[in-house]
Amino acid sequence: MLYEFLYPYHVDFTFLNIFRYITFRTIYGGLTAFLICFLLGPFVIRKLSQMQIGQIIQTDGPQSHLGKQGTPTMGGILILFSIFTATLIWGNLSNHYVNISLLALILFGSIGFIDDYLMQIKKRNMGFTAKGKFLIQVLFGLIISWLIFKCPDFNSTLTIPFLKDISPDLGIWYIPFACLVIVGTSNAVNLTDGLDGLAIGPYIVASVTYMLFAYIAGHTQIAGYLHIRHIISAGEITVICGTLAGAGLGFLWFNAYPAQIFMGDSGSIPLGGILGTIAVITKQEILLLIVGGLFVAEALSVIIQVSYFKLTKGKRIFRMAPLHHHFELKGWHESKVIVRFWIISITLALLSLSTMKIR
Repeated sequence: MLYEFLYPYHVDFTFLNIFRYITFRTIYGGLTAFLICFLLGPFVIRKLSQMQIGQIIQTDGPQSHLGKQGTPTMGGILILFSIFTATLIWGNLSNHYVNISLLALILFGSIGFIDDYLMQIKKRNMGFTAKGKFLIQVLFGLIISWLIFKCPDFNSTLTIPFLKDISPDLGIWYIPFACLVIVGTSNAVNLTDGLDGLAIGPYIVASVTYMLFAYIAGHTQIAGYLHIRHIISAGEITVICGTLAGAGLGFLWFNAYPAQIFMGDSGSIPLGGILGTIAVITKQEILLLIVGGLFVAEALSVIIQVSYFKLTKGKRIFRMAPLHHHFELKGWHESKVIVRFWIISITLALLSLSTMKIR
């Protein structure tokens, strides 16, 4: 908003030139998202408590979690509001990738919100059925993938990490592939959100990593030097990544152990959806397996556990899935699981950044 309103006057007021710099708007977009989340956090927590919108703890989970019963949830609305507001202020709203990313946040946010609404406010035993939720996610994922595919400066080739000369062109099949990335990331982040600060910490790391990828992809000289596919309009995604990281930090202030608020599906589903969308836009879809390796491991642990349980008629590989519960039941304190998983996510992010030169 400020970009559209103020930058046209840079001819008369040269100091307004600063608004054309993506780095400047990214920094202040992140700070704005952080401050909104930080300042509104106590108010949102208080209102959710008054409305008795609290976390429901399953009795078959780790017994240490029973004390979390009733902790305010649906905190994702605070994160999404912070991201939207900061992006509207500092982003270039005429950029098609910015609009598509915000649309992904709205569509996947509606899934999470309705799911939480049915359980927390309508007090039903469950929100969407697993099948129903997945089908809606696929529908929305196809819509977002198609919109990206139709962008004039986008192409359907894949970027293979560590290999600069291999870029297969998927053509129209890129749409279902991109949908798989977006929906898969949405569900992976959702499954990781099981401990205080466990999901939002690695998510901040992933957001900062893709902030760098987006800036590089949108910069002609740097992209050429690193042999990264240059996407003219992708640079503006840097600002959105900044707001994701800023809002994540603001929420982590209240979500850190012991958590005062949980994000719920209202936060985890759309945050995963927009991260997958950004990975597709920046042409770093496959690299998301490394950047978000922790999310991938959590999702795979559930798939493996369920599949093995059915094949062996009751046997388990992990003590409990997702993976973080396995380590809890092995005797790790919750805070130890969280911090160690954060360390893993930072390590994976650094590894992914190294692929910019190892080609």
